[in-house]
Amino acid sequence: MSEAGTEELEQMSDEEKAMMEQWESMAEDGGDEDNGAAEFAAAMGGDGGDDGDGGTRILNQEEIDSLLGFDDDAMGGSETSGVMALINSAMVNYERLPMLDIVFDRLVRLMSTSLRNLTSDNVEVSLDQVSTVRFGDYMNSIPLPAMLSVFKAEEWDNNGLLVTDSALIYSIVDVLLGGRKGTPAIRVEGRPYTTIETKLVEKMVEVGLGDLSSAFDPLSPVSFALDRMETNPRFATITQSGNACVLARLRVDMGDRGGRIEILIPYATLEPIRELLLQMFMGEKFGRDSIWENHLTLELYKTDIQIQAILGELTLPLGQMLRWKKGTQLVFNTRVDEDLELRCGHFPMFKGPVGQKQGRIAVRIENYIPPEKDDN
Repeated sequence: MSEAGTEELEQMSDEEKAMMEQWESMAEDGGDEDNGAAEFAAAMGGDGGDDGDGGTRILNQEEIDSLLGFDDDAMGGSETSGVMALINSAMVNYERLPMLDIVFDRLVRLMSTSLRNLTSDNVEVSLDQVSTVRFGDYMNSIPLPAMLSVFKAEEWDNNGLLVTDSALIYSIVDVLLGGRKGTPAIRVEGRPYTTIETKLVEKMVEVGLGDLSSAFDPLSPVSFALDRMETNPRFATITQSGNACVLARLRVDMGDRGGRIEILIPYATLEPIRELLLQMFMGEKFGRDSIWENHLTLELYKTDIQIQAILGELTLPLGQMLRWKKGTQLVFNTRVDEDLELRCGHFPMFKGPVGQKQGRIAVRIENYIPPEKDDN
């Protein structure tokens, strides 16, 4: 030990010397039992003591993956950890749109009936999960081979994606072509889908899109039309890779056969009805309160309004009007046999002839004036 080190050691208090000796003894015990202090010092890049080989302790690959959140347990679970949790914290949670749960529940019921009519078989459709994903991450995770159907929401002027996995493709082909029950569908891997297979799956996709349109109808009428079908995810790009999308995973069971359907709708597609999707479910009216509507209607019927009968209208210069005096007469173009116009504020409502009743001027309502349509 150098002279400087000796002087520093002499200046230490008894408590500091005892702590230093304790650390040295803990570092020397680094055979089979690793202490927490040495591991912490090694992880932080310090000299936490020598291990059995005389070198500093280095984190292995599993510990690094666990720290960053890339290990299999973290990725397979419901929550991520480490750096991945920070990255995904900016994602929009689909639960901010509670009406989507109601829409997809309706879709499950409608598709169960429609696919039973299509296949003449006992079909059960269930909703596995509704989550939020980034478009690029989902496209990279699609298990191939699969069939990707790009559909367009006509009223919203945007696109969505419906993915049918390989198991459901061969199952639906087997069912529609009369395959026996209880026998698994024959799969031929490593070849593209034939025209017959594509047409049969296209028929099923059109049925599913029709049901999806019906599921949105109580909320907002929309028509989902099939645009094209792709087998390569690169040709099914409908939005930027970093954009958030709603992903609904459906399970279709047909006895011993079946597969999955996944519906991907970007948040940009749902933007026109975002306000409707934010409302809470209140009965079958989808957010409408019929009791309040009826009460408001009754109160409106009791509202007092003023109706004006226009005897005539005349346009004059301001200078002429300023020269009016008591006794000045104005001549209107209205004749006695013409109908008068009744207005509520500035809006024309009715027309009818003028007369007298009980010594007062009266107007009999005969014609209704429809409101003018606003071109904007």
